[in-house]
Amino acid sequence: MSGESGGGLAARAMAGLAAGQMPWLEGLNPEQRAAVETLDGPLLMLAGAGTGKTRALTARIAHLIGTGRARPGAILAVTFTNKAAREMRERLAALLGPVGAAMGWVGTFHALSVRMLRRHAELVGLKANFTILDTDDQLRLLRQIIRAENMDERRWPARALAHLIDQWKNRALTPADLGTGEASAFNGRGPALYALYQERLKVLNAADFGDLLLHMITIFRGHPDVLAEWQRRFSHILVDEYQDTNTAQYLWLRMLAEGHGNLCVVGDDDQSIYGWRGADVGNILRFERDWPGAKVIRLERNYRSGAHILGAASGLIAANEGRLGKTLRPVREGGEKLRLIGHWDGEDEARWVGEEVERLVREGLADGPVAASSIAILVRATHQMRPFEDRFLQIGLPYRVVGGPRFYERQEIRDALAYLRLAVSPADDLAFERIVNTPRRGLGEKARALIAARARARGIAQTEAAAELVAEGALTA
Repeated sequence: MSGESGGGLAARAMAGLAAGQMPWLEGLNPEQRAAVETLDGPLLMLAGAGTGKTRALTARIAHLIGTGRARPGAILAVTFTNKAAREMRERLAALLGPVGAAMGWVGTFHALSVRMLRRHAELVGLKANFTILDTDDQLRLLRQIIRAENMDERRWPARALAHLIDQWKNRALTPADLGTGEASAFNGRGPALYALYQERLKVLNAADFGDLLLHMITIFRGHPDVLAEWQRRFSHILVDEYQDTNTAQYLWLRMLAEGHGNLCVVGDDDQSIYGWRGADVGNILRFERDWPGAKVIRLERNYRSGAHILGAASGLIAANEGRLGKTLRPVREGGEKLRLIGHWDGEDEARWVGEEVERLVREGLADGPVAASSIAILVRATHQMRPFEDRFLQIGLPYRVVGGPRFYERQEIRDALAYLRLAVSPADDLAFERIVNTPRRGLGEKARALIAARARARGIAQTEAAAELVAEGALTA
């Protein structure tokens, strides 16, 4: 969105508001309002669960636009999930009408980075129409590399190498950045395999998810003019779930915000649960040190849970070390006390849960009846759902599983996309490998290995290699 069009939208939207009226401020508590009205400089909104942080963050964006402090196109709003980005756009549209609906730079780190990268792809050896690999394609490519290097796939699986490379990318480390401490990784071959993988990605005009941020960091570091361009574009940056950011995300944000310092981050150090995939809670703990003069506003009024739940949660989390500290206060009083019930195994647990659900539906609670659709069962991992499903089928209890594979993760959708990719780019070996025997055409492992070996030996795409082998009679069309 250009500056002129963004300003025009803002002017039209503001003209529709009665003089002095700011509907986004209505109903905010004093802490939320303070966060919304603090528009300049670094701000940490330390927000506990259920304290209305999304409302405060959205109202802050509305206030920036409504007071004329920023154009819609000059605000960068970063969320942790696509769902959160959609909800933010919907809330902004409800508050600001056309201006909120036209907010162009609201999205996840990866979604925003890919838009930037397509504009500067040539600076990292890619074309603007580069392909983003999914996990299956990434593993397929890594298997190719491991085989080409004559390594035992059973001892050194592609999935382990993918995890290692992902960790390096989360730390914003390119192959050239790896120090001696990483030299022994993956049987001493990790750094070299990482370099081969990155080179192969360039040949395929492809990137994985880790590259989307890493490439932009590389561009920002190597091309100050590009960084300055993006710094000028965004006058205010807002980030949700800051406690879950990794090193690459931290550096990406820091470089974009250091020109003006108008960085507002929202997070809760007590809810940092993604350390296993690279998140660094130190990013939020160090915020005041990283941004001198930063203001910290605590949102501590909890609108979601009763006193018993908050008391139990606060009692547990108080034992954590290295906290910024806050005390959640319930707006809602009462509520049932928590119960901790132990079971011998998963089947015993599922049996008890089934009986308890039937009892609640049959007898209800003191304040009224209970519908089965109002009862939720949360599990830590998908495999733990199986005993519950088995039990509910046995007793005839209706249930619905929430989640499952997303549309673009479904097998048939990935296959269809691979056909489209190959039609656009016949040199896309990963797409070729995915669909060469889908639907089945009688091509076994030996035939596919023959095609791959010819392609490597001749330095050509597998589509060309297959055509040559068919012409020679080594393969049947």
